[in-house]
Amino acid sequence: MISKKQQERTMQTQQTHTTIFLKDYQPSPYTVLTCTLEFIIDSTSTRVDNVMEIKRQNSEAKELRLDGEMMDLELLWVDDVLVEEGMYTKEEDAILLPLDRDTATIRVITRIYPDENTALEGLYRSGGIWCTQNEPEGFRRITYCIDRPDVMTRFTTKIIADKATCPILLSNGNLRGTATLDNGRHLAVWEDPIPKPSYLFALVAGDLGSIHDSYTTMSGKSVALAIYCDLGNEEKCRHAMRSLKKSMEWDELEYGREYDLEVYNIVAVDSFNMGAMENKGLNIFNSSYVLADEQSATDGDFMGIESVIAHEYFHNWTGNRITCRNWFELTLKEGLTVFRDQCFSADMNSELTQRIDDVRALRERQFVEDAGPTAHPIKPDHYMEINNFYTATVYEKGAEVIRMLHTLLGREGFRRAMERYFENFDGQAVGTEEFLWAMEQESPIDLTQFKRWYSQERTPVLQVSSTYDGSAEELRLKIIQKIPKNTQNCEQLPYAMPLKLALLAEDGSCYPLITSDVPLFHNDVMWIDQAVSEIIFSSIKTPPRLSLNRHFSAPVTIECDEVDYPFLMAYDSDGYVRYEASQRFALETLESMMDSAEADERFIESFGVILSDASLDPMFKAQLLELPTITALMQRQAVIDVAAINRATEKLKKIVALRYRSVLEDQINRLYAPDNCAIDGKSMGNRALKNRLLGFLMCLEEEGLGEMCKMHYDRSLSMSDRLGALDLLENYAPALAEGAFEDFYARHAHEQLLMNKYFAIRASSRRSGTLERVVELLNDPAFDLKVPNLVRALIGSFARNPIAFYSRSGEGYDFVADKIIELDTINPQIASGLAGAFKNYQKLSSEDKPAMKNALERIKNHPNLSNNVYEIVIKIL
Repeated sequence: MISKKQQERTMQTQQTHTTIFLKDYQPSPYTVLTCTLEFIIDSTSTRVDNVMEIKRQNSEAKELRLDGEMMDLELLWVDDVLVEEGMYTKEEDAILLPLDRDTATIRVITRIYPDENTALEGLYRSGGIWCTQNEPEGFRRITYCIDRPDVMTRFTTKIIADKATCPILLSNGNLRGTATLDNGRHLAVWEDPIPKPSYLFALVAGDLGSIHDSYTTMSGKSVALAIYCDLGNEEKCRHAMRSLKKSMEWDELEYGREYDLEVYNIVAVDSFNMGAMENKGLNIFNSSYVLADEQSATDGDFMGIESVIAHEYFHNWTGNRITCRNWFELTLKEGLTVFRDQCFSADMNSELTQRIDDVRALRERQFVEDAGPTAHPIKPDHYMEINNFYTATVYEKGAEVIRMLHTLLGREGFRRAMERYFENFDGQAVGTEEFLWAMEQESPIDLTQFKRWYSQERTPVLQVSSTYDGSAEELRLKIIQKIPKNTQNCEQLPYAMPLKLALLAEDGSCYPLITSDVPLFHNDVMWIDQAVSEIIFSSIKTPPRLSLNRHFSAPVTIECDEVDYPFLMAYDSDGYVRYEASQRFALETLESMMDSAEADERFIESFGVILSDASLDPMFKAQLLELPTITALMQRQAVIDVAAINRATEKLKKIVALRYRSVLEDQINRLYAPDNCAIDGKSMGNRALKNRLLGFLMCLEEEGLGEMCKMHYDRSLSMSDRLGALDLLENYAPALAEGAFEDFYARHAHEQLLMNKYFAIRASSRRSGTLERVVELLNDPAFDLKVPNLVRALIGSFARNPIAFYSRSGEGYDFVADKIIELDTINPQIASGLAGAFKNYQKLSSEDKPAMKNALERIKNHPNLSNNVYEIVIKIL
């Protein structure tokens, strides 16, 4: 029998955990023409005075809803009439005002408490700096407002604060005035002339260091650039500033888009739930995506900073000037802008290695998401907590959908379509339909079926087979679309997609693709839109090798028994296919070894051919020699067996290391340059390859090799080399690792960005006892549960460590569950991110499932669980 308390809790849960549906969307009945804000920042609280010009958009509307939560309402006026209690309805997350008129002026005064805001949504204080995070629904924690993306407003912001504590006062738009006040205070007034939704509002106040520069746009306008950071870190902002200027130039050249304000400011803060935020004219960044120098940052850090700086800048047009009408449309801005930043990074660096990195990230994160219980379309039709949809599906798969359109239209056609999009929808909140309309105007074919990419979920499979007729010199290619059912077990329909392919002759050259069966674009791109497609290619003089999904033209999985992996690894002119062949060959080799077979000799020989090929670019070579991750192999298992995967992987590494030991040692010695910490392409490629090869040797676990690895840690100036060596020592030479860890800690305990890396290596260890060491580190003076980066580094890295997390004891599940419950009261966004670690629950063995289920049930049944965590857990269960 259910007790009364349990009934009350169930009722409360049913009321709290509400699902929001796209079909229920209606335009806002009122809009906000202008919003004039005054912030008075004190040490314990902040007073917000908000004056809004309201306009009715629906003549039948009689009641104004102003969103607001977690703040004190002090005073409220409508057209200079003080509104007393009883004249409005106050709900937990809003106030409802009778308003039967076309225009009105609403003034509302609230008081908020930034120091108590551990969720880091709205206005909060991080390390003495006041800053905001309002996407998606944080502005309602600052003041009562119409907090939705389809209400675009002109903001004017006055900030008043103590001048000694907050010499820097920043907000959106252009600076319109400053003044010194009594009692040691001062003020700044910012005006943003361009309408924007409330989620793009930003404020920063504090004592900050800065660097300054300028950029002259293509029309000759000078833009003042500034990056703000903690005092003492100014020189670590130089790479970010260079990246910003390159981004501005690239967007002008590639899309003709010019920046539109007088200033562009970036602020780096340590406590931030996201990587960065594109607030209009005042981007707020997680400091890990701004601060870098050659002594403290890895090569990956430099590349990541360049990419994220570009991403947030590109949002100025794809996200800010044109924004999404509701949060179901999130991929409209995020998928498109990820695609743009990927193209920028490809142009700035190596197009091939960037493409491989993008696809690897997609498979490691999004394909896993697509295969699990939290799968959703890039444009979901419902959600319980919108923060849970800032996912790899919306971002990375969304970018791949844009890339397919780019592949179909070509570079020039895509630019014309984008110009049409900008010209028609600038200053509006729109949806994916408007974007696709612009694409259709330049498309050579109808895109109706293509739109299924927006509404269907999971990863489609293309099953490919071929028959060669030598007498007719024809190849018949058969392609079957295998479309998985969705999470509701409903059938889904075939997609339309570009498939880039080649038919290779014996020397690796490509036969011309001659066919009348399917549309063919740009000489090598077929348009596939049937459940079963049969294509006949003519003038094929010898049986060809199939080179499929070149450049990863569609986000699908290919199943084909006829692919000649060694041939493609050696001869294919498409670098992505060479990489894919090496990965697939390695996957199949490892899977056969998990079934007790010996390593495939053809794979060992192919590995040796690549290893000895001096003509290969070092970064690309490092990618070709990479073995699949445990996560990649887990995706292919019906029932997960992490231990078997790890055994097979380590065995294959040892076989390769023993076979090619002398070659590995020679190349490591040639590539090792301890004094070189430059971030040019050649230097980074050499380090990547050297560390890859060292990883193979270290698995032999010999004392002399451990000493060599320790030398790399001790003598290298590059943080990539030092951290690479530290990780290898931790896993293969633990006796030497302890001294190296002590040295690293002594050097960098005061630098949070480097302690993030320290904690991540510790928590990612594949050795026994990792959980115990992680638990000890929770009490380390450098760790703080309230700082998202540190949580992601220590607890998040452990949750992503398959060997430790999936331990048969179940202790890993219990530990992460405990931390989710604890964090949910501090920062629900971070807690729900951790909850995704349990997504493979349904694929566990019957022996392992009960322990994970108990952990999940314990989370689900915890009182007052946030929507963020609850939504993830119930989907998994």
